[in-house]
Amino acid sequence: MSKEDEPNCIYRNPNEPVEARVRDLLSQMTLREKAGQMTQIERLVANPSTIGSLTIGSILSGGGSAPFDRASPADWADMVDTFQKSALASRLGIPILYGVDAVHGHNNVYGATIFPHNIGLGATRDSNLVERIGVATALEVRATGMHYTFAPCLAVCKDPRWGRSYESFSEDTEIVRKMTSSVTGLQGLPPQGHPNGYPYVAGRRNVVACAKHFVGDGGTDRGINEGNTITSFDDLSRFHMEPYLDCLSQGVCTIMASYSSWNGSNLHSDYFLLTQILKEKLGFKVKQRWSSDKIFLYYLFKVS
Repeated sequence: MSKEDEPNCIYRNPNEPVEARVRDLLSQMTLREKAGQMTQIERLVANPSTIGSLTIGSILSGGGSAPFDRASPADWADMVDTFQKSALASRLGIPILYGVDAVHGHNNVYGATIFPHNIGLGATRDSNLVERIGVATALEVRATGMHYTFAPCLAVCKDPRWGRSYESFSEDTEIVRKMTSSVTGLQGLPPQGHPNGYPYVAGRRNVVACAKHFVGDGGTDRGINEGNTITSFDDLSRFHMEPYLDCLSQGVCTIMASYSSWNGSNLHSDYFLLTQILKEKLGFKVKQRWSSDKIFLYYLFKVS
């Protein structure tokens, strides 16, 4: 697409309605480009050529995945900028979303502010503190050029033998619900009248949050990691699902499907929980784990 064509391109026009811009962009995308946009790859396998040729939509740094040992914030920002330039040079100029496991501060970055794990924060019973930690974390994440953190974890730990029990705010569902204030800290407070279930990010000092892992990851049999949560739907809703409703009311942008199972059904392929419950009954408007029309357009035209 030439620069001369850009003024007539609806999806690049900030004065057009979001829905019109999304429809226009989708109408111009090939199947290959759509598949690329739905794909998130790890930093280890990301390179400018792959990002441009496959129109990759998102890159992540998992726990411990850094550009190199003791990389500075500037080094991280330079890395993200390199990836972003490749994405913007693609046919449609769609930028990437860069996600990172900033789960107790921007903990992958050398010299970042590190906060207690969720188990310690839950012990404080202080939702205001958790929100302020979200604000501080968002600032440090954005300072390194990234847009997205895979937090908060809403696991309600029912068996301390679970090796990831430190990721849970509490065994008490009500305490976990209070700690969802981290979503507002990370993303900002939605304005009055913002529709429930729709994603929201306040501005350049904020990041996309991710409520995880939907649902029941802390209730597996004998605390086995990636195991099987054996319980009725009523108890799954009452003990494990309630915090997600609080996140939805705060405009959480993404929800990560769990790596565990519910009564033998793998959560990643559970149509009942992901489609009929999360999307239809609870009204979550995002179609994929990280992809969202409104969030995509926000970053396309205001952040990049």
